[in-house]
Amino acid sequence: MQTVDPKRRQFADLEPGSESPLSFAVSRRDQATLDMVAEAVAHKQTLLAYQPIMRSDAPHKVAFYEGLIRVLDDTGRVIPAGDFMPAVEATELGRKIDVLALDMGLEALHETPFLRLSINMSARSIGYSDWMTTLNKWLERDDTIAERLIMEITESSAMMVPELVVDFMDRLQMRGICFAMDDFGAGYTAIRYFRDFCFDIVKIDGQFCRGIATNPDNQALTRALVSIARHFDMLTVAEFVETPCDAETLVALGVDCLQGYYFSAPTTRPDWLRGGSARWASA
Repeated sequence: MQTVDPKRRQFADLEPGSESPLSFAVSRRDQATLDMVAEAVAHKQTLLAYQPIMRSDAPHKVAFYEGLIRVLDDTGRVIPAGDFMPAVEATELGRKIDVLALDMGLEALHETPFLRLSINMSARSIGYSDWMTTLNKWLERDDTIAERLIMEITESSAMMVPELVVDFMDRLQMRGICFAMDDFGAGYTAIRYFRDFCFDIVKIDGQFCRGIATNPDNQALTRALVSIARHFDMLTVAEFVETPCDAETLVALGVDCLQGYYFSAPTTRPDWLRGGSARWASA
């Protein structure tokens, strides 16, 4: 009599079109994440964590801060975006998260006149009425906000609807808002579109920056990315800078700004919220 390996049997017994145990587990995990985020959004249990982006020519001076969305779970734990955005990015909940991040970021800019802040958004939010209403509300309320606001769009998101993103950027840049391409070099951008985007800032994907001091290949790639950005008159930011050796290497390669745990982890209590000045704050 032929025996069947138990591991093979659990898949052989599945009905055609049914989920595998792994797919089922992933689906359950994603649904639990959606439920947790939906609960947090419904009760406004969200906040921003701030991480400084440092100038390479003056490593103790902040060029600007990035505002990173966080949610609180039912135990009060702070959950970073990386733990939930992949599950909500393509949903209506993802658009609501973008609105909340924008609203909190613009309020911070309004309340802190010396602050310059980048806020993450998805290309999907461009046509989302609540997002545009929130942006216009704050721009009309405080005419100093636009010149201190940087909108970050990931390379992959920008390439979803490049013509729409280009038009959107053109309109808002005329109002003084800057745009940053996040994850630059991750491999999504077609060169023919890159010339049209006219980003003010490109943030070099962290996969090239982490450990770059001992990685000649990543040094060559980063040097090429910096060269492209300079040609198009774009400021460069290196992400995931975690050691002094990596920071020194990136500065030598010509990167304009540095961001990472070597300088500071994101913190929900930056200096200016504790009564201090807007300099970089550790978590």
